[in-house]
Amino acid sequence: MTMDDMSAPVTTSVTRHVDPSRTTEMRAWVQAGTALAEQFDGFLGSGWVRPSEDSPEWHMLYRFADSASLAAWEASPQRAWWLEAAQGRIEATRVERRTGIEGWFDEPATVQPAAAAPAVAPPRWKQMVVIFLVFFPLSLASNWVSGHLIGDWPLPLRVLVSVLVMTPLMTYVLLPWMTRKMAWFLHR
Repeated sequence: MTMDDMSAPVTTSVTRHVDPSRTTEMRAWVQAGTALAEQFDGFLGSGWVRPSEDSPEWHMLYRFADSASLAAWEASPQRAWWLEAAQGRIEATRVERRTGIEGWFDEPATVQPAAAAPAVAPPRWKQMVVIFLVFFPLSLASNWVSGHLIGDWPLPLRVLVSVLVMTPLMTYVLLPWMTRKMAWFLHR
């Protein structure tokens, strides 16, 4: 882990399975965990998402300012007590950890068991190279097209339209495609 990785905010995603009949108990447990985590330096926030009201799957996200702050929370007796309170009733099935934008560089199906170590992200300079290989031609094409189609619009509006088109294209189409094509470079 580089010094840059240690100072970057870290987001942890945990999927937990809960019996739907224990929803009220789960909500109280969630609130208790958030209240405990809020007391730790570097805590930036947390949230919970469920696919549907009767789903047994709960997805928790929590974010800390850096790896050291996250490690302090994860090693704390408060967290151990909180997790022990749910022993046998709430099961963690998957844990993923992200710093920065390297989530773009993982296949969507990549999941780590709760006990496994987090996957090693490609070095940031390699991520930068792949992003450049997508962003430069896309930006060039977007500017050329917008110059011909909406060139008389005010600059902020042209940029807004360009970004609204480029962002989903980069995120959902071009960057995942380039990441697969450049896997030999990213993960060498």
